[in-house]
Amino acid sequence: MDQYLFPRRLTRRDFLISTGTAAAALALTPRSLKAEDTEPVRIGSGSHTYELDPNWGRLPEGMHYGFGCGIIVDGRDRIFVTSRSTNPCVAIFDNDGKLLETWSNDFAQKIGYSTDQVADTAHCLYLSKEGGVEYIYWTENASTNKTGPKLGARVYKTDMQGKILYQIGNVGAEGSASQKFDWESPTDVAVAPNGDIYVVDGYGSQRVTRFDKDFKPLRTIGGPGTEDGKFQTCHGIWINTLKSGEPEVYIADRQNGRLQIFDLELNHKRNLAGMVRNPCCFYQHESFLYIPDLASRVTILDADDKLAAQLGDGKETDGKTNRSDNQTNPALFAAPHALTVDSKGNFYVLEWIPTGRPRKFKHVPA
Repeated sequence: MDQYLFPRRLTRRDFLISTGTAAAALALTPRSLKAEDTEPVRIGSGSHTYELDPNWGRLPEGMHYGFGCGIIVDGRDRIFVTSRSTNPCVAIFDNDGKLLETWSNDFAQKIGYSTDQVADTAHCLYLSKEGGVEYIYWTENASTNKTGPKLGARVYKTDMQGKILYQIGNVGAEGSASQKFDWESPTDVAVAPNGDIYVVDGYGSQRVTRFDKDFKPLRTIGGPGTEDGKFQTCHGIWINTLKSGEPEVYIADRQNGRLQIFDLELNHKRNLAGMVRNPCCFYQHESFLYIPDLASRVTILDADDKLAAQLGDGKETDGKTNRSDNQTNPALFAAPHALTVDSKGNFYVLEWIPTGRPRKFKHVPA
């Protein structure tokens, strides 16, 4: 998995060295904001101005986040956060920051793992509304533990309490709600309006597979490469319904530094490059598509794929600007990995740093 985790195929150890030691990073929680810092932290401008809520996302004493994996919002504006942590594996907040639930041992038992195994394989989340009912799709990376049985490399669909309804990939045995599939290390899921399901094997084979609503395979494309329809870390996938006409499949081709766009049958249509560095995934809200970029910023595109905003750029680009504090500076991003937007237009970002650093940015258009 490590060979696909970061641009230029850096290992996690390389990443921690390049951004500071893990021990230092563990101190970089929302609590690190000083009480005397009374000036609001704002990013963006005009209609895309956002203000940091410094108190959102805090956990009780004794709990902690790990590397940030997935973040979603449900129809009640509850925010689900999962990270590479054993306590909690999942934290659920309301949009004002009140901690509603934490899932750890009970959740691990529901999916047949220990909390250590959940933390080892956790990755993205996707919320789908099907027939008026909400579900969560979870992607698992392949386990880093090579001494025991093969774990991870699954996609599973649950109810909103985390009960598995269907699983596919590295499963023990096939059955009415379980199917084997040869993913190496899947990273994201998207569901089309007609119920078709799309999965990217972004830390593995670089393949994209379309299934029908019952997980019957319909088509697989991809493989490693730089040409159209090939990928280097096809990390995220989204069904874009912002344009008139048929929806389109957007794929974050992270290491190639571009977005690839396909029709629903997975025929290549076009690429978008230059506006993203290392795109991770997507979330659409109203007329805009939000893209967390592992290379230290959030990009927002309009319905015509035009750049609407780029926020919190924590990457040194001019050789002069100091961005070494992008894990502590509240106005900057270090490594956005996942993002969601609530009904009020506030967005929430989770980062691939040792503390996850989930943050809420309130929409305050100027």
